[in-house]
Amino acid sequence: MQGVLTGFAVIAVVIAVGYAIGRGGHLGEHGRDVLTKLAFHVASPALLFTTLARTDLSLIFSSRLIVTALSTAAAAGVFVAVGVVRGWGVGRTTIGALCSGYVNSGNLGIPIAVYVLGDASLVAPVLLFQLLLITPVALTVLDLSGRDGEKGPLWHRLLTPLRNPIAVGSLAGVVVSASGIDIPSFAMDPVTLIGNMSVPAVLLAFGISLCGSAMPGRGPDRPLVLLSVALKTVGQPVVAWALAVGVFGLRGAPLLDVVVTSALPAAQNLFTYASSYGVGERLARDSILVSTVLSVPVLVAVAALLG
Repeated sequence: MQGVLTGFAVIAVVIAVGYAIGRGGHLGEHGRDVLTKLAFHVASPALLFTTLARTDLSLIFSSRLIVTALSTAAAAGVFVAVGVVRGWGVGRTTIGALCSGYVNSGNLGIPIAVYVLGDASLVAPVLLFQLLLITPVALTVLDLSGRDGEKGPLWHRLLTPLRNPIAVGSLAGVVVSASGIDIPSFAMDPVTLIGNMSVPAVLLAFGISLCGSAMPGRGPDRPLVLLSVALKTVGQPVVAWALAVGVFGLRGAPLLDVVVTSALPAAQNLFTYASSYGVGERLARDSILVSTVLSVPVLVAVAALLG
């Protein structure tokens, strides 16, 4: 328990440093964007590659992923059902469903996995599941709903997750692990060094992003935001806990892993999807912000109860 709280304390301190950097303007107007792009395109793919290349794949494709997948489907399904009844429309309902169950396995999942769970590979299965299954399905629904989105043929848009650098890094690591290739240290060490930048870059960028944020949860999307946040911060982790304990009999560290993963906030790239299709942009922005803030006490509570 003390180790888990120490992990959260480390994360909080680095975020606070990022906030101070943002308040002081020390990295300039585009500091956050540079850190985010560095982490997304370079450091996080390197971290996941080196981690997964050394990981036993049986630990990845396990009952933990099934629990996360089912809890994601449950949270998103509830939002879709309410959206259909209330007539929120296909586009907004799709974005809201994503905000209800699509966890931030990259930006916050990686540092939390490293400092709280002790293993970055624990978020890789969830990340791949979301990028390779949920994202194509959601983009297809948005396309079929008639919204103007990203230009180009449908097949090209469906392959977008495969052009995601984090997905590519994760898949490359899985291939190396499955093939048993032994990469020499002179080639692996530079990649490891680059990967070590991922966690601090992400946390500093997140701290900077907290500066000047507008008050969320106002306007016509307020009911959608409140529902998606409730499902994300409470509904999904509760379902994950019930499935893990009642169906799969998980205890100890595996139970903590799946509940913490499910309690992660809505992913920031959901705002990118909403912006690309011109639908539910404020819903995505507010849901991400509120669920991110509320995820802190939720994650601390989960760690206290299960750690």
